[in-house]
Amino acid sequence: MDQILDQKKNQPWQAKQSADLYGIERWGNDYFGLSDAGHVTAKTLNTEVALVDIVKGMVDRDLQMPVLLRVENILDAQIQRLSEAFSSAIATASYTQSYRGVYPIKVNQQAQVVEEIADFGKRYHHGLEVGSKPEMIIALSSLEPGRLIICNGYKDEEFIELGLQAIKLGFECFFVIETPSELPIIIERSRALNIRPMIGIRIKMISQVSGHWNSTSGDRSIFGLTATQLIDVVDSLRQEQMLDCLQLMHCHLGSQIPSLEDIRNGVIEASRYYVDLVREGAALTHIDFGGGLAVDYSGIQSEDNHSRNYSLEEYCEILVGTLKQTLDNESVAHPVIVTESGRAVVAYASVLLFNILDTTTFESSGKSLPQADENPLLAKLRNISTHLTTDNIEQSYEQVHLYRNQIRDGFKAGQVDLRCRASAENIFLDVLHNIADALDTMDQIPESMAGLKLSLADIYYGNFSLFQSLPDIWAIDQLFPIMPIHRLDEEPTRQAVIADITCDCDGKIDNFIGLTEPEKTLPLHPLKVGEEYYLGVFLVGAYQETLGDLHNLFGDTNVVSVRLNRDGSFDFVKEILGDTISDVLSYVEYEPKQVELSYRNTAERAVQQGRISVAERQQMIKAFRASMQGYTYYER
Repeated sequence: MDQILDQKKNQPWQAKQSADLYGIERWGNDYFGLSDAGHVTAKTLNTEVALVDIVKGMVDRDLQMPVLLRVENILDAQIQRLSEAFSSAIATASYTQSYRGVYPIKVNQQAQVVEEIADFGKRYHHGLEVGSKPEMIIALSSLEPGRLIICNGYKDEEFIELGLQAIKLGFECFFVIETPSELPIIIERSRALNIRPMIGIRIKMISQVSGHWNSTSGDRSIFGLTATQLIDVVDSLRQEQMLDCLQLMHCHLGSQIPSLEDIRNGVIEASRYYVDLVREGAALTHIDFGGGLAVDYSGIQSEDNHSRNYSLEEYCEILVGTLKQTLDNESVAHPVIVTESGRAVVAYASVLLFNILDTTTFESSGKSLPQADENPLLAKLRNISTHLTTDNIEQSYEQVHLYRNQIRDGFKAGQVDLRCRASAENIFLDVLHNIADALDTMDQIPESMAGLKLSLADIYYGNFSLFQSLPDIWAIDQLFPIMPIHRLDEEPTRQAVIADITCDCDGKIDNFIGLTEPEKTLPLHPLKVGEEYYLGVFLVGAYQETLGDLHNLFGDTNVVSVRLNRDGSFDFVKEILGDTISDVLSYVEYEPKQVELSYRNTAERAVQQGRISVAERQQMIKAFRASMQGYTYYER
């Protein structure tokens, strides 16, 4: 990244350099690009729209930052790509059955997302996966009969009854047995309602995959049945004359699996289970490989947790080809292939947009001129700056810290005044910046100075809450692509970390996608007076919205859904206003009307005490009421 920033100063900066710097062509999956004017664009339908034009539309509609932007076309395109890639792999391999995708609602339960997937997915018979009764209700109200519903998770009588009624209505609704205790409930309820159930069985995978979420496989996985439990379920169904109801085998290879070889090994193991269950008499017609299709957040095409070393087409080919080879060798009929790709379907479609409110820079505020009677330590600091070379750089680094710390100690002891300390801090920062410049000319950076550039990086304060909108950055060190959405025809000359507006030291981003490995700072542009500076966090459609919390009572952001048109225009499809202060107070058990009444009473007492007039009281109450209905984030 530093090499790109060190372009020759006599050459004008071009948008292509920004594209390389931020890697948009590597992680954008052809959905995001960069115009010659330096604007990030969303791309579908052979057209592209600048995100700053969409932001302008938001501003015109009085929608304040931060905003979660959803591009509906990208959801559609991902479903299409997934379905067509499987269709191509099936045709190439001469596989005799079809592919049926299902979307796991838990990945993003927002109505706009699920409804769009259900609507566009009709042409590909795309279904839904549910893991709770509320998600089951969503599925039944979003899909029409004939579509696939996969019921995972722990299921009580009510859950099972909903699924049985769905079967009677014409849905292909499978109960995936997670634990042996579920089977008796399914049998009892199906007989009570006289509805033949569609049963799936989840196997416990031993093949261990790489990636952050690899605990979903192996002996200690909390999901799936052991070999012994599988046999017990088969025997129980045979005894109940219901073995013909066992029509689906489910195996979850893992989530965000970066290695194609791991996927292949998992499919081999799953295929062996399938063959033996068929031989046991199970009337299997479907095999569900669960999730696992990764998103290349970093764009480096590797086995890193935030990447993947395969394409969508290679993923489909390995599933279809490996399964076919195993089954053909055993003369077992091909089943319908089901996958539960959630992250890969929804991640690309959402972008968190926010403006930068302020910055803190770690530079001197101006030259400190020598004074006749100044503290001798100041002269020593200046002397280090004057005589700094690459030969004495380590010694200079140690000395500048020594003298600065001695002045700080003197200040605490009352022996150094504030003006002297301010001069020392200025000189200290000057020296560190000179040392940082000198490090750029050295082949090897001394270990003691490895973190120097990070310590001098700017802090850019973004108008968002990390905990509300990007919880995975805080919780699991997830990397998301982050970059300015405009001014990319200008060279970004500042190195920065990003802080949110919560009162928490963890509310910061100091790990960013680099060319080959993560970087501790992000190149950004200096702010311009009177102009907004907008950043985008990309690929945030999976999990972030539902997992967000109310840290500092910052609520849900404004949400805007747009649809791009072939002529390069776009339509605002839906606007959802973010939480008001009144909303978030009610979430934490405050009654907004009682809160306002308490304030009114406080203001009335102030009138009685002569502190304010009645007119002032009314103005205060009016302002308080307006605040209660206002946005929880910083408003211009």
